[in-house]
Amino acid sequence: MTISDPKTRILELSAEINRHNQLYHGFDAPEITDAAFDALNVELNQLLEEFPELANLANLSIGAKAENTFEEVSHSSKMLSLDNAFDAEELAAWNERIDKQLGDAVGRYVCELKIDGVACSLRYESGALVQAATRGNGVVGEDITLNVKTINSIPDRLPSGVPDVVEVRGEIYMDIATFEALNEAQTEAGLPRYANPRNTAAGSLRQKNPEITRSRNLSFWAYQLGAGADEANLTSHSQALDWLDSLGFPVNPERKYVASISEVDEYIAWGLQNRHDLDYEIDGVVVKVDDYTKQEALGATARAPRWAIAFKYPPEEKETKLLDIHVSIGRTGKATPFAVLEPVFVGGSTVQMATLHNQDQVALKGVRPGDTVVVRKAGDVIPEVLRPVESLRPTSSKPWHFPTECTSCGEPLRRPEGEANNYCENFVCPAQQQARIEYFTSRTAMDIEGFGESTVALFLKEELISDVADIYFMDWEAVGNLAGFGSISVSNLQTSIEKSKEKPLASLLVGFGIRHLGPSGATALAEHFGHLDAIAHAKDTEIAEVEGVGAKIGESVEAFFATEVAKDLIRRLREAGVNLEGPEQSSLRQTLEGKSIVISGTVEGYSRTGAQDAVKERGGKSPGSVSNKTDYVVLGENPGASKISKAEELGIPVISSDKFQQLLDTGTVSTPR
Repeated sequence: MTISDPKTRILELSAEINRHNQLYHGFDAPEITDAAFDALNVELNQLLEEFPELANLANLSIGAKAENTFEEVSHSSKMLSLDNAFDAEELAAWNERIDKQLGDAVGRYVCELKIDGVACSLRYESGALVQAATRGNGVVGEDITLNVKTINSIPDRLPSGVPDVVEVRGEIYMDIATFEALNEAQTEAGLPRYANPRNTAAGSLRQKNPEITRSRNLSFWAYQLGAGADEANLTSHSQALDWLDSLGFPVNPERKYVASISEVDEYIAWGLQNRHDLDYEIDGVVVKVDDYTKQEALGATARAPRWAIAFKYPPEEKETKLLDIHVSIGRTGKATPFAVLEPVFVGGSTVQMATLHNQDQVALKGVRPGDTVVVRKAGDVIPEVLRPVESLRPTSSKPWHFPTECTSCGEPLRRPEGEANNYCENFVCPAQQQARIEYFTSRTAMDIEGFGESTVALFLKEELISDVADIYFMDWEAVGNLAGFGSISVSNLQTSIEKSKEKPLASLLVGFGIRHLGPSGATALAEHFGHLDAIAHAKDTEIAEVEGVGAKIGESVEAFFATEVAKDLIRRLREAGVNLEGPEQSSLRQTLEGKSIVISGTVEGYSRTGAQDAVKERGGKSPGSVSNKTDYVVLGENPGASKISKAEELGIPVISSDKFQQLLDTGTVSTPR
């Protein structure tokens, strides 16, 4: 592919992928479909193949860290993600790569249905379940032990004779029958229906009350053995699955052990044909090399094993009537067209609205009110209209034209040069006010509990607030006079607002809703500048120089803080006592400034992330992969063979962990290992 500024695009894609990972895994609130997320990854991978020297810029997370809902748990070994294949050619290319790396045929594969649920790790000690954790960001997850113990299919105790420590990894899910019954109950109670089984299962696991989790009737499929394989004398993945089955774990009976890639293709075709006969949702097939020795020889990248791949099924599609096209105005003023549909059941739920993305997409798709259209959802939260069925178009049909004025305030819509979106630039536009305050108070930003959509709408209607700073100067007597606001609810809301004043500077930056600035960019700015005032007075070029930010964000940030509205917000937030300071700068000598140190394995005296933090505190970078920009690779316990071989291939010094402290103290080592 050809692109004018690959460095900027790689940084943008990495930030966007991490943001959507956080929304999906950390908040169970995805903004885009799986297909759109996959497309971002495909574009990034294509760029990295074309510009391998920029590989260190793609600092992708595995999963995401949730917002402190439960205690953190460090995984004994990283819970990796999986690379994807979308067609037979990509699957064959994966197979050719691993055959070439092994210098021999794979031998045997294990094919398993890819369950659309929540990844979980179960740790047993002396036969007893002592800990259950979500995948989180792959290194640190959430402790959900009490909730997991309510899942009947997960054993609390293993039979005698098992190894002292056994770790089982698998997928927690909600079966379709349970999901449909839950939605029927929601409808009868006059409550909103849940979107899909996966997100409902994730939300059920994050309940503070385990009894609520118990009532959701969740299920579990075990798909991998972590600790315990050696002690149980297991030499292959298929043996591990059979052993887990014998211990009482639910292991999916539709798994199959095959001897050729053509048999893998047959299994994939079978799964696609029979997916709707299952009582649980799947979105593909996972293919794994069976032999443990060969798995070890193949190794892993920073985020995915080379010995496994996920074959993703195409999203589901249904036809329905497009009744009308409306335009919504978001917190940044972005005007987003969406389709109002004749209700259609697709992807596990009934769809009545679907995104049309932007003006160009509406024109490109050529859809019109009255059309029969193809809708895609496949279990995703936000469905989309793919195309019209032109043969069924009414003869009276007329093309739809994007409005030139804001549908909320009537001000002109403008499209910045080089952008695909139209914007309302009226900062006091009612739709923007509503969306901005909702976003500011959300978990993604300042996390003010009790400040939901209906509350924001009511407070705006009663003129108690007009912007986010007004939240901290509420007329509480007037609030108490509103219907539904008794003394307890008022007190709880006051407490939540006061607590938000202590949130990190990055949360405040996110809450401002600055165009193009997401959580990762906000964190980078807070850490670099250390105070909101410094960011507000910085030039766009200074902001763009911060790693992980870039020119587009720099321009947006400078433009936002140059407005009188932003200056007034900062003045009132300061007056209210909202935290404007970033994290404290390290007092340690910056011995590693400008250097890139890759940690492979566990360094004695440090957690896996602790060693990386020690590098960063001294001004260095600690990416997850080795590149030609790496200065040293630190060899800890249980290192990754791929990192070592890559370092040796590039001639990068590999140092033993006993020299790590010397490296931290001086920025160099006298002699590598």
